[in-house]
Amino acid sequence: MKLTNYTDYSLRVLIYLAVKDSNEKSTITEITNAYGISRNHLTKVIHQLGQMGVIHTTRGRGGGIVLAKLPEEINIGAIVRETEEDFHMVECFNREHNTCVLTPVCGLKRVLHKALQAYFSVLDQYTIADLIQEPELYRSLLNIK
Repeated sequence: MKLTNYTDYSLRVLIYLAVKDSNEKSTITEITNAYGISRNHLTKVIHQLGQMGVIHTTRGRGGGIVLAKLPEEINIGAIVRETEEDFHMVECFNREHNTCVLTPVCGLKRVLHKALQAYFSVLDQYTIADLIQEPELYRSLLNIK
């Protein structure tokens, strides 16, 4: 299973904001520069993270982006579930578009479903805080002063 860039960028934004001083706002420009990623993509990510309630965004002069929750309150599994479009690992996971003739008897679907549950079980055990055990190293790599 592979995460989309959208989810990857969502997690990167949250990591960036978590290692920055919590009183200091960030901008889309500084985050795009730190990661070398598209501003357009990041704008969409920021919008959704704001709708999810994990970040606060303020427009205009003096505006910026900050975490709306503590890093230890932002669950990785929840972020992945919200930012991924679907988890159809195989055709039969999608009832609307499933044409596989093996579906009624296939054991693969059951095995892959269990694997997906195990995947989320692991992600659900971690928060953004767990990812940034040494924030000073992140700040150095991201050029955060």
